[in-house]
Amino acid sequence: MFLVDSHCHISNLNSINDNILINNIINRAFKKNIKFILAVSTSIKDFYKIKKIIKNKKNIKCSCGIHPSYINNKEDFTELKKISKYNLVIAIGETGLDYYKCYTPKTKQQNIFRKHINIACSEKKPLIVHTRNAIQDTLSILKEEKAEKCSGVIHCFNEDIIAAKKILDINFYISFSGIITFKNTNKFIDIIKFVPISKILIETDSPYLSPEPYRGIKNEPSFLIEIAKKIAIIKNKSVNEIAKQTTKNFFKLFNKVTNFNMKH
Repeated sequence: MFLVDSHCHISNLNSINDNILINNIINRAFKKNIKFILAVSTSIKDFYKIKKIIKNKKNIKCSCGIHPSYINNKEDFTELKKISKYNLVIAIGETGLDYYKCYTPKTKQQNIFRKHINIACSEKKPLIVHTRNAIQDTLSILKEEKAEKCSGVIHCFNEDIIAAKKILDINFYISFSGIITFKNTNKFIDIIKFVPISKILIETDSPYLSPEPYRGIKNEPSFLIEIAKKIAIIKNKSVNEIAKQTTKNFFKLFNKVTNFNMKH
């Protein structure tokens, strides 16, 4: 079995800056068949932390982007454009809109989101999109900026079937996290049945959103198997089938992956 964690905040797992800790986390993941990890950045500063952590680790690549909750008045898009060209970088993001916390005015979030889309299209690298309480504006901007040219994924999907259909209509993928394993989240049953398996990715979003039965424990990539199991039950397929298809989907979308060691 071969699973891919399509969204992990590895720099936050390394909060005490202990390389042994990170290596242990990666080894635990590999033993659970999570054999590739996409480390997602939330700021330029975060990107450089990730770059240092994953140095020489062939089975981990990264993204570059500015999360809508971490926008400040010193964002340097010249630097972001430079970083986006690195071979290590296989995606642009995490970017998008967050109207729940709304630490940054909506208009500024929208402007910076558009800039990320332009970089993604220019570099032909897919987008990793965060949307919270902002799905209509998120979809409108993706359409207006012709984001289908670069494609991408709505990560940690927590919307309804109507939104899912609109996301699929622009040829984006939908990624499911540990949320689908929580109690009282039956809405995901119909959504997961609806979304074609060819458009599904899975993620931990670690160290956040630990799936059952690990609620209350800091999330990590090795827990990804629980999300695959849940989707397998809903789709009436084997875990191996879910692993095979979601891994295929990942490498189809993130097609800039190079220098990858299948044997770890």
